[in-house]
Amino acid sequence: MYRSGIGRQRQYIRRRGTKLNAVKPTRDWYPFVGPFDPCPPKYVKTYYVPPNQYIPFQPMNLPQFSLADALKLGTLWPALYGPYESKCTPREAGSGE
Repeated sequence: MYRSGIGRQRQYIRRRGTKLNAVKPTRDWYPFVGPFDPCPPKYVKTYYVPPNQYIPFQPMNLPQFSLADALKLGTLWPALYGPYESKCTPREAGSGE
């Protein structure tokens, strides 16, 4: 029987005894570093996996944010909320650029 990647993910989570939302949202990738790469290598690259990748369908009676919080956070459901963390340094206020 063929099982999708989501099914395997759920089985792994159930075996480990953690909740579905307890999955780490950031993942690390270790790219190949060749001897003739023209740029300095980055040994670890990190990327963000959105929470909606772990919820294949909308369950009934999912808790909801209040209307004001939902508009501020960009989603109605706390299970689908993932904070955005910028890797860029913020510009100083009033720098004119």
